Amino acid sequence: MYEQEPSADQESVDDLKSRIFRVRLPKRSVTNVLQNWVSEGREIGVSELRKITKELRQSQRFKHALELSEWMIAHNECQMSDSDYAVRIELMTKVFGVDAAERYFESLPPRAKTSETYTSLLHCYAVLKLTEKAEQLYRKIKESDLSFTAITYNELMTLYMSVGQVEKVSAVVEDLKCQNVAPDLFTYNLWISANAAALKVDEVRRILDEMSHDPSFNDDWARYVKLVKIYLSSSNLVNSETNSVVETEKGITQREWITYDFLIILYGGLGNKDKLDQIWKSLRMTKQKMTSRNFLCILSSYLMLGNLKEVEEVIDQWKSSTTTEFHDSTCRSLSKAFAELGLQDKAAAFSMILTEECEIVDESQ
Repeated sequence: MYEQEPSADQESVDDLKSRIFRVRLPKRSVTNVLQNWVSEGREIGVSELRKITKELRQSQRFKHALELSEWMIAHNECQMSDSDYAVRIELMTKVFGVDAAERYFESLPPRAKTSETYTSLLHCYAVLKLTEKAEQLYRKIKESDLSFTAITYNELMTLYMSVGQVEKVSAVVEDLKCQNVAPDLFTYNLWISANAAALKVDEVRRILDEMSHDPSFNDDWARYVKLVKIYLSSSNLVNSETNSVVETEKGITQREWITYDFLIILYGGLGNKDKLDQIWKSLRMTKQKMTSRNFLCILSSYLMLGNLKEVEEVIDQWKSSTTTEFHDSTCRSLSKAFAELGLQDKAAAFSMILTEECEIVDESQ
């Protein structure tokens, strides 16, 4: 079943939404419910279908949501919006797979190939971490005459962050600027996180300055900037002060919140090893696929604190992981980044560990 049994009160309600949600088995169709409703002489409005579809998606009842989408096309195609087509692409990916969603997208009439449908397909690629397909679609997006928002660019940046290709994030931001698209808070979040993961502190400061002068700067952005500045000036703060600031900022929504990777770097900058251990343990216990970026962030934080024993343990965990590759070139880049920050002793120690554990020789050292 999709969800818990409804209460007696819920069973007594007789409206379209209630009838649909009573069909709890995924193999059963809700199309019959719609047909029966109409046969009783009742109307089905597009806005009502959209609302119910949204609730079905939130309940992860994707098959039933897709059936409502199909009904809308069959009976109200003239009223279909760009968002309706975009939602259908997402639902087809969930139910039938990305190949079916691609075929559906290609079959759309030109008027339905909009910024929303392009972005929806790009989102599906990002979720599935299909980098090559996402980049091919992104090239088509740049060649089109359509107008896109920051959300589209954020999708590709999120993909690059998830697969550990943080070096590609800045190029996407440059594309965004060339198209005169206004970055949003999530854009800056990804951009800053990518540079923080690469230990490019000066670049983080430059982005913060640009962000502070953005015409869209608001209270949420100000809270974000404050958190990042805590990291940058952590050497001047004591744990009792910094912890209270971080804890009070938990009200920021997940979309606005700094990624776990950057949070790891933040606590590393604050010198709070207990928090680092806690976050890292929690991440490893989840079902989330670990990437090279996850390992590099915790490695850099432990190394900044001089915890070489933990660094060795994380490298062993990384090497034995079945869900991510051990990227030699990225490790060399991290070692080089420490050296450029004036941390030659830590860079040398890191290179030595890599040589021992991975038979990697950092030629730059």
